[in-house]
Amino acid sequence: MLKLPLSLTILLICTTTIMTCLYSPFAHAANPEGKINIVSTVMNSDDYQALSATKMYPVPEAGMVQHILTLPALNNEQQYLLEVQIGQQKMVDCNKVRLIGEISSLSLPGWGYIYYQVDNIIQGPNTLMMCTEPKKEKFIVLNKSMTQPYDSRQPIVFYLPEGTDLRYRVWKTASDYVFSGQ
Repeated sequence: MLKLPLSLTILLICTTTIMTCLYSPFAHAANPEGKINIVSTVMNSDDYQALSATKMYPVPEAGMVQHILTLPALNNEQQYLLEVQIGQQKMVDCNKVRLIGEISSLSLPGWGYIYYQVDNIIQGPNTLMMCTEPKKEKFIVLNKSMTQPYDSRQPIVFYLPEGTDLRYRVWKTASDYVFSGQ
């Protein structure tokens, strides 16, 4: 057995501890690039498996897909916002295309947890300009983006029609509040 001086032993223990904390996948919710690793789970009625954190939510009905966003815990969560967009990938030309549908905010009976549901989405009105460019695939957003405070305590659950996508991103405040006129 190799005997090291006490100061070198302490230095090695501290270095090992710091390196373990820095490079452990559980040490930070954000990776070195600052990206927050949100876990996204998608299930339909055929491949549904109850997860421990969301087993109290309804099983997705036929034609519906359950999207679960599990947010990692962050320090100072009040400095973050979650933005969610619901929509569909469409082949579109230069015309403006809209989708029509209602995003319902429902309460889980007996629990009080909120989940979101879109029963159906239809193509809405669009402009009829003459386009010279070929069609390209684009994500068309239903209504507007939803923003809500970042809260890692409970997963966020959505029920969407098949063929509908959910995308999200996290916003972080860049400064403190400043009073107007000062």
